[in-house]
This record gives sequence, C-alpha cells and structure tokens, in this order.
Amino acid sequence: MSNSFLFHGTQLQPEKLPVSVEGVHEPDALASASGLWISSAGSAMLTKGQYPLKRQDDWLIIMCQNGSFHLTNNDLRIRNRECCMLPAKTEQAAIQVEQEARIIWMTISGSLSDEFMRLMGALPHRVMKQGALPSQLKLSKHIVQAIVRTGSAREASSAQLQQLLWGLLASHSGQPVAMDAVLSHEISKVIDAMRKNQYKDSFSLNDMANLSRMPVETFRKRFVSEVGMPPQSYQLFCKMERAKTLLKDGLTVRQTGVEVGMDDPYHFSKTFKNIVGMSPSHYTKTTIQQ
Repeated sequence: MSNSFLFHGTQLQPEKLPVSVEGVHEPDALASASGLWISSAGSAMLTKGQYPLKRQDDWLIIMCQNGSFHLTNNDLRIRNRECCMLPAKTEQAAIQVEQEARIIWMTISGSLSDEFMRLMGALPHRVMKQGALPSQLKLSKHIVQAIVRTGSAREASSAQLQQLLWGLLASHSGQPVAMDAVLSHEISKVIDAMRKNQYKDSFSLNDMANLSRMPVETFRKRFVSEVGMPPQSYQLFCKMERAKTLLKDGLTVRQTGVEVGMDDPYHFSKTFKNIVGMSPSHYTKTTIQQ
C-alpha cells in the first residue's frame, strides 16, 4: 500500500492498511484532446482508524458507498450515499473512520476539469460535500472496474471512461439516467415534471403516482427499482442542487428557498446545511470569495 495512489501507506501501521483496488488511466489521443478525463480511480474498505491522503495534482472525488467517515482537514462528516470533492493540491487531508466505511474514489484531470467540477457542484479551492445519487455510485463502480481491468484495450477503455464520466454529470444535472437501462416512460414523465419548473413545485408521493398513472405503492417500488432511491429523496436532492445554483447567481437565502418550494427560510436552511455541509449564507460567502 506504500505505492497507493490515494493513501500514504508508509504512515499507516501494517494492520491498518486498507483493503483496496485501484489503478491509473493514461488517456488516448481523443480523450486528451477533449480536455477532460479520469486519471486514476479505486475502491477501498476502511476499518476504524485514520487514513492520511496523498496530495493530488488533480480534483479528487470520494464517494461513501457504505458507512461513514470524517474528512479531518475540513471536519466534514461524509455519510452513506454522500461524496466529498477536494480541489487539486489539497494539503494534509485524512479520512477518519469510527467503525468502517466503503469508499469509491477517482481523480479528474484536464484543462476542462475545473469547469466540469463546477457543474458537479464543487467550489474552487474549497472542499465540499454533497449527496451522491445511486446512479452516480453505480457509474463510479463501473469507472473503477474499467480502470483496474488489465489488458491492452487502452483506447476502448478511454472511450468507455469518457461515457461514464459524462454520465455522472448527466445524472447530477437531473437528467433521467437509469441504474441499468433506459428509464421507463412512466418514471421519466415524473422526473421531467420535477425539472419542468426547476424544482419549485413539491410533489407528494400521491402527486407523483398520479402523474405516472400507477398506484402509489407500485409507483414507489418502480421508482426505487429504476432510479435507486425513493422518489421524495430524489426530489430533495434535485432541489438542493438547484438551490446551490441560485445562491451562486446572487439570490438571497429566502428567495432561494421560495424558488425551490421551501417558503420557511429556517426549514430551507436546516435542510440545505444537512445535505451540503454548510449553511446557505456560508455557502454564498464562500462562492463570493472565490
């Protein structure tokens, strides 16, 4: 593990070395010319302890697949189905695990990496956390599998990785990316209705079921099966991503809450902080400082 791309293995006791798989990707000519590619990726099962991270020259995304951990240099707690995004050259970062955690990670390179990460909800020069959709976790697993796979088909791997990377962004942007296949017409109709007025409406479970023309329980099970999470959890995730964009555009906390269907600024602020890791006002100040 002393040769790990992510962990400072030399700073760990032998019994604390994480169980992990990882690999490096050298992009082909087309991927290099695109200005955006995945340069390394891996997954790891971490038991109780602290795991120092190596300083990366590229953006680093760490997703929590199971369990939870703290990112010590920013005191962020990353729970199941959340991720953190570390800008290039972040110093003295470490993962602190209280019980155990399974993580997926990747580094993003290229001249367009800053813009890509901005669209993914990151802020330059500041570590951030946010929710990770099940579709994003699944795409990330495929990314790790493609990178650690041995063989000579480098060009094929680059093409696959480019598709998976843009799939992450599409999913994050609220586009209907299915877990395994194209979303059904019924579920796509509900997701499109959420997006139509940019998540200002707050659909109840009954509202969504009516849109899909399915019984409530049938709709709920179908949505979870296709998207990977409950419909109202997905709706809340999309609302908070929309809120981040509005705050960056200069709207007040109250205005932003109203725009995402949360007229009570206290409720909106509490929800935003729980999901994003900082209050809306702090988030606004941070974006102004960049």
